[in-house]
Amino acid sequence: MLRPEQRTKLDDTNDINFYDYPRLVTHVDQGFIERLTNLYREQLQADSRILDLMSSWVSHLPDDVQFAHIEGHGMNEEELAKNPRLDHYFVQNLNQNPKLPLEDAYFDAVLIAVSIQYLQYPEAVLSEIYRVLKPDGVVIISFSNRMFYQKAIAAWRDGTDTDRVNLVQKYFQSVDGFTKPEVVIHQPPLPGFLQILGIAGGDPFYALIARKS
Repeated sequence: MLRPEQRTKLDDTNDINFYDYPRLVTHVDQGFIERLTNLYREQLQADSRILDLMSSWVSHLPDDVQFAHIEGHGMNEEELAKNPRLDHYFVQNLNQNPKLPLEDAYFDAVLIAVSIQYLQYPEAVLSEIYRVLKPDGVVIISFSNRMFYQKAIAAWRDGTDTDRVNLVQKYFQSVDGFTKPEVVIHQPPLPGFLQILGIAGGDPFYALIARKS
């Protein structure tokens, strides 16, 4: 699906070292966060089991919805320990080992927020997501145009936002059994128009939603 050179990163040192220092910040603006939380509210069922993959100190889940279990995964233990929504978490470099230490057909939903651009073997991770999802379980992959440029794969760095939407669609298509993804896009007004009004633009919002058929 990806050529070897498309999987490369400008910084090819061990990802564990890059994420060793906790970054207790949000990597997208408030408008993006609100759209993501509202999408989760629409798509996720109360009392369900959630896997928040490539997570951090905040999951952006709606505060008014309670879930049976939220499993977190990430690259920095201090960040994950500060996330109040996680019932349990584990640290793992998916670029070195995409095999998830989780049961088959256990989760109702898997979430990846603003992190898909760092996966060098996304087809292997999507295959694992398929394995741990229950039938009709949902996957929500969201992203904007921000990234740690040196850690994003070349296929992501070199593309436009439209290319990146198409790329994530291909990730889903690489695994037999996912439904055709629904694409959600919100583009902020053109910067030039906003400058005339004296206000700044916001982050674009992209999300792809698919289910285990």
